[in-house]
Amino acid sequence: MKKPKVGILGATGMVGQRFVSLIQNHPWFDIKILAASYRSAGKTFEEAVNGRWNQDINISEHIKSIVVLDVAKDIKKITSNVDFVFCAVDMGKNDIKALEEVYAKSECPVISNNSAHRFTSDIPMVIPEVNPEHIKIIDSQRKRLRIKKGFIAVKSNCSVQCFVPAIHPIIDLGVSKILVCTYQAISGAGKTFNTWPEMKDNIIPYIPGEEEKTEKEPLKIWGNICRNEIVLNKDIDITSQCLRVPVSDGHTAAVYVKLEKEFSIENIIKKWDNFNSSSAIADLPSAPKRFIHYFSENDRPQIKSDRNLENGMGISVGRLREDSQYSIKFVCMSHNTIRGAAGGAVLLAELLCKEGYI
Repeated sequence: MKKPKVGILGATGMVGQRFVSLIQNHPWFDIKILAASYRSAGKTFEEAVNGRWNQDINISEHIKSIVVLDVAKDIKKITSNVDFVFCAVDMGKNDIKALEEVYAKSECPVISNNSAHRFTSDIPMVIPEVNPEHIKIIDSQRKRLRIKKGFIAVKSNCSVQCFVPAIHPIIDLGVSKILVCTYQAISGAGKTFNTWPEMKDNIIPYIPGEEEKTEKEPLKIWGNICRNEIVLNKDIDITSQCLRVPVSDGHTAAVYVKLEKEFSIENIIKKWDNFNSSSAIADLPSAPKRFIHYFSENDRPQIKSDRNLENGMGISVGRLREDSQYSIKFVCMSHNTIRGAAGGAVLLAELLCKEGYI
């Protein structure tokens, strides 16, 4: 297999750096282009991230010397030298929508970490283990944009990816209501404790836009393709609260679920243990061998011990019990910049390659 040539837009930011760390030695993909804002353009990648490289592995030598391009001005040069791009730019929502569409219309597939296009009706928002079939909507998107090879596909919000996978295997039990409280790491805001010291010994009970995403995005993930669009699921009601907590990496969620059918705690745990995601992703390089890990200990999952399960691509669940107001309640956790951001997007790109869209 000839390795697809990859570009990373927004490569110097928190998620962009995570893309670099995950792809620089990837068995399928070859990083050819790194792009960012005009402030980094013209510098080598090593110079551009000097003093603010936040990953726990070193930059490969062949990546350090790549000269960063301007994500907005060098579009032709970028698209002519890659097979697809990952997008993690830090711009206004309308600017991101316009930029990603320009790349797609330049016949360059875009796998986006951004929220701008998550509710464009013919753009798939995919958790590969949950709704891989949604990538088929790309055919309709291409017709609308009048393109042949380009497209836009997005991953969901990072906190959504820690609790939707845990609920998905029990959808058949008649999930009707969900209440979720998320406790989100500072890396989700692109910060570290060095750059955000006021978060030490602190909790902020509000994250702009996060509750809207948490309540609405799962309805698209659990929706259906109807003609030329993805129609939202109308059978489930979701309410949420989202808090920023003094944790470096890893989002935790306390989840309450109303079930309309008979259930047992033992059966739900069995569903989690036996959950097999689509065979379409079974042999993909970034796919976890075991997607959902259930812990019977009362003090699990924990951030420090469990966020890196399956190389950061696993979902950890614990404390399942019956609830007096809802049917069940449990706690779940995942790594927000790997599973929830760059890693989830890399897995999506692998799926799109396998299915012939890239």
